[in-house]
Amino acid sequence: MTRRGLMVRVRFLAGVFVSSLVPIAVLPAAAEILNPPVLQDDRAPIAKPALTELAPAASLPGNTLPVRGDRLLNLKIEYIDNQIYNLSTGGYDKVHLRGYTGKGVDPKAPYVSPTIEAVPGDTVRVTLDNQLPAGPQPGDPGCMPGGQMPDIPHCFNGTNLHTHGLWVSPSGNSDNVLLSINPQTQFTYEYNIPSDHPSGTFWYHTHRHGSTALQVSSGMAGALIIRGNRLPTPTTHGDIDTLIPTSAIPERVLVMQQIQYACRAPAAKPGELGPIKQDINGHYFCDPGDAGGIEGYDQFGPGTWPASGRYTSLNGKVFNSNDPLKATQGQVERWRMVHAGVRDTISLQFFKVLDGKLKPGVKTLLNADTNAAFIKDTCSTTPVPYTLVAADGLTMAAAQPTKLATFQPGYRFDALVVFPEAGRYCVIDSSAPKSGVVSGLDVGPQLLALVDVAPGTAVDNVETYVNRKLVALAEANMPANVKATVVADLKAGMKFTSFTPHPDVTDDEVKGNGTQELTFFIDTTGPNTKFEVGNTLNTADVKPYDPTRIDRSLPLGKAQEWTLQSHFVSHPFHIHVNPFQIVSIIDPNGKDVSAQGAIDDAGGEPYDPQYAGLKGVWKDTLWIKSLIPQSLPAGFSGIYTIKVRTRYERYIGEYVLHCHILDHEDQGMMQNVAVVLPDQVGDITQSGAMQMQMDGHDGHK
Repeated sequence: MTRRGLMVRVRFLAGVFVSSLVPIAVLPAAAEILNPPVLQDDRAPIAKPALTELAPAASLPGNTLPVRGDRLLNLKIEYIDNQIYNLSTGGYDKVHLRGYTGKGVDPKAPYVSPTIEAVPGDTVRVTLDNQLPAGPQPGDPGCMPGGQMPDIPHCFNGTNLHTHGLWVSPSGNSDNVLLSINPQTQFTYEYNIPSDHPSGTFWYHTHRHGSTALQVSSGMAGALIIRGNRLPTPTTHGDIDTLIPTSAIPERVLVMQQIQYACRAPAAKPGELGPIKQDINGHYFCDPGDAGGIEGYDQFGPGTWPASGRYTSLNGKVFNSNDPLKATQGQVERWRMVHAGVRDTISLQFFKVLDGKLKPGVKTLLNADTNAAFIKDTCSTTPVPYTLVAADGLTMAAAQPTKLATFQPGYRFDALVVFPEAGRYCVIDSSAPKSGVVSGLDVGPQLLALVDVAPGTAVDNVETYVNRKLVALAEANMPANVKATVVADLKAGMKFTSFTPHPDVTDDEVKGNGTQELTFFIDTTGPNTKFEVGNTLNTADVKPYDPTRIDRSLPLGKAQEWTLQSHFVSHPFHIHVNPFQIVSIIDPNGKDVSAQGAIDDAGGEPYDPQYAGLKGVWKDTLWIKSLIPQSLPAGFSGIYTIKVRTRYERYIGEYVLHCHILDHEDQGMMQNVAVVLPDQVGDITQSGAMQMQMDGHDGHK
């Protein structure tokens, strides 16, 4: 047994797990988990005149900037030395991680990137200043041109920027992830946000193929919020921000990250990485004087996150009983939640802390093996319901009350949250069936945070209480010519008919435009595992990513239906620029499990709530489920078939689709697609798009 193996023994004491070798110290005063800082402009922005199609706007919350203008932001990328709380030791681990720094960022909490805020019509310029070291790095093949090493991890200190979910151009210096901003280089991205862009919760992160997972898992990701002030009219839809303004519904931004830092033993040879320090259970540990880092792709892969013993952080903080969230009983809040992790599922639930448990001032120590028992002893078994109002930044057609929302990597949900009683609440990442999580393992629950709820207004029933609050806000704030319509919709199932950003894609709209098919596949038959994507619903044409190849050409101004499958384990599908609307999710028994209240019971699997209610919902990232082959009866495929529809509007150019398990993307589970003029698309009767080979096309310019 290693020295660390002896140190992780845990005993139960007075209802709280404490390390047998860590003393209980005098605790500091509680510090609330706050929203990430907002990235401030480097200099005063250049104001733009008001657009006639926009209603008068208010200033951004907490910001003295003009309402509209040219935003001038700066993000420096460098190694940051700081610390992350380790719940299993009750102390802080030193870490040495790549990260963003910028104006207004708290240097004491650097591992959540600052929030970028904008309004429709803004031009947002973000200068990336890559100050990471150049030259060879241990374990890194370097930043050779993309075509020479497309599908092995490389270029760990090269970077770029992706505005995940934004409807902006993918070309030039806009949302172009085919660029490589190499070390000691500056580059300014320019995002012209259209005046009709939906308001909502989006996010940004590094997206340099070959190093995306390594950098995102270091904390290089942040919320990107488009704030809207457009009121609905009898003929146009408005922003839901006008129904739930921050003056009445306080806002909480939660960026959930999985920073899988590791400490390493000395390398056997110069230029190599040493092995990760792990105890007999596979959990990572650091010796005194070590600084944890993320420097190799041995830190990713199936089961590595739960095995590592690391904890999901909220706004850069790992759970500490002395760092709670704070709320007031009966106060409805808007929670903007972003899964900015790389490869592990989060299933979010709230439970009241049992009487006498988790008293303030008592230190709580846990490790990966004791979470489930601690939660069972500490938290009640009755989940607190909450109300989803937006998915991936886009307002839903109707609010969806739930007791559990499943976040796959890249997902966002906006929720209205209200705590019915005063006291403490557990925020739990609950257990989920292994077919519904990225790791494919039976992963136990994890305590993410506590919420301290001060006495306030009594809540009889959460769903009806939220509904009454929305109706009251509509009656107070909606224009007279739409007020009756909005109120009637809210009373008839909390419908947001006047606030949805996109009309449904109809049968007539996709008719005659051809279709797209996609299959994710991992080929484990050869000496090297291949992460692949294909253009048909079989594995005959699957290929790993090639930056010199365009895999699909898509017709500008038209809509198409896509059919999505995964033929080896499950993967979250993400496509840039244009969101898609979910038509159906058919389980292996032929049942559509996407309707509200549907139960996924294929193959005897436990109920998996992540698909229920998604029919008709607009998203940009979606879990493509495939049941674990070893658990299936003979002749049962375990494959889900998902149909979505999307429009290719406004923008031409090249961009990508990929699996949002980011180490899969770095190793080849990605395609280049191009939106082109309709007469440049080949035979539209083909399910797979025409492939184009372009002279001089290079995935990293």
